Amino acid sequence: MNEATTGTPEEDGAVRNVSETQIRRDKLTALQKAGKDPFLITTCPRDHTAKEILDNFADLENKDVCIAGRILSWRDMGKAGFMDLFDMTGRIQVYMKIDQVGEESYSELKNYWDVGDIISVKGYVFKTRRGQISVHAAEIRLLSKALLPLPEKFHGLKDTDLRYRQRYLDLIVNPEVKETFVRRSRIIKAIRDMLDGMGYIEVETPVLNTIPGGATARPFITHHNTLNIDMYLRIATELHLKRLIVGGMEKVYEIGRIFRNEGMDVKHNPEFTTLEMYEAYTDYRGMMERTENLIRACARAACGSETVVYQGDEIDFSMPFRRMTMNDAIQKFTGVDFLSFKGNAEKAREAAAGLGIEPKPSGAWGDIMAQVFDEKVEDKLVQPTFIYDYPVEVSPLTKRKRGVPELVERFELFIARCELANAYSELNDPIDQRERFVRQMELRAKGDEEANMIDEDFLTALEYGMPPTGGMGMGIDRLVMLLTDSASIRDVLLFPTMRPREV
Repeated sequence: MNEATTGTPEEDGAVRNVSETQIRRDKLTALQKAGKDPFLITTCPRDHTAKEILDNFADLENKDVCIAGRILSWRDMGKAGFMDLFDMTGRIQVYMKIDQVGEESYSELKNYWDVGDIISVKGYVFKTRRGQISVHAAEIRLLSKALLPLPEKFHGLKDTDLRYRQRYLDLIVNPEVKETFVRRSRIIKAIRDMLDGMGYIEVETPVLNTIPGGATARPFITHHNTLNIDMYLRIATELHLKRLIVGGMEKVYEIGRIFRNEGMDVKHNPEFTTLEMYEAYTDYRGMMERTENLIRACARAACGSETVVYQGDEIDFSMPFRRMTMNDAIQKFTGVDFLSFKGNAEKAREAAAGLGIEPKPSGAWGDIMAQVFDEKVEDKLVQPTFIYDYPVEVSPLTKRKRGVPELVERFELFIARCELANAYSELNDPIDQRERFVRQMELRAKGDEEANMIDEDFLTALEYGMPPTGGMGMGIDRLVMLLTDSASIRDVLLFPTMRPREV
């Protein structure tokens, strides 16, 4: 056995892998016949990890340890050898001599073990003549047999499609991938720590809904056999969380999976994770402050800094986030003042046409204003920027702006040319909310499958009275992309949605 030399199943490599797989199966059969079936082992007395030993060598030198992990390489020197062992924390070298681990164990290693096998090693910590911290083995044991070879050492796992389909291999041979998901865990912990510290309560709301509400999106539809009704995988957690505000749970949040039956690209996956948080007795400006502090805390937790680089752009979270109304942002980048003809769809259509944009014929003033922002402004927002005061047509769950009924108290946060968070002063007027739902149903009747349905139970809840409330929703996956410099959402999902391979 020596360093991994098997390749991806292409050309003659496919034949080599098939034969090597059979060789490994034959080795397993021989071990089982000899009463040494590794799959019968149920536990291992591991007491140290690779990182613990490397970080604490001064305290552990010449001390006995037990480690366990996967063999990544093996260098045979006759009656001695070196092995690289890989565990969750990293790599560490193991040194073995035949007269110390025993001739029987050493012979088993040479004849029946392979790169990729999982083993345990008992021994003492030392430093080689070349200065490498290692474990000097006194006892070695096979814990699990790898029946398939790992990707070739020097070329690794480069095929992007294969990396996503076989994330387990990606994690083994590309250590930086694991770091992305370690950072993801830190980000989510930082969110929980901050919100819990502010008195928020984490809750769980239904994934199966009778009405797909809380967002404009196309749902996945399933069927419940016992009730004999169609149900929808949730497209947002909003309406259930606001019911809890009505019930007196004044600060609530949920980090959960959302499902939308829509397109896939570098920023979209059919299932993804969001944070939604709601707080009574505040508004969208209060949510701006909460959101800014939350993202800054996540940057520190994931990157150890309030300045990060994303796809070549340096993003500075240490400075107060910029704040601009949607109209001001459009005027800054296009010169068009939509508020000068607010409510006038025809003039909005003319203004859009003058910018080279073709709006939908049925689009209202606010729909066209939002379209102009999407096409002419969004890609210019690199540093953290709150865009606020949206048109009412695109915000059916948001409270109107006092004095300007064509607008609502809503913001979206844009960073690195991408929308990251969305927040409202929540609409708590049940009469206005019903009217907004009715308009959404009219759009649905005209063929807009993403328009909201009327949620009568939610309207009933509002009729019992909901206090003034601020709410914010944020895409966890996009935040992780930003803080790990990942270009695609698939890079921050352990198991992204993939088309099944044809058999």
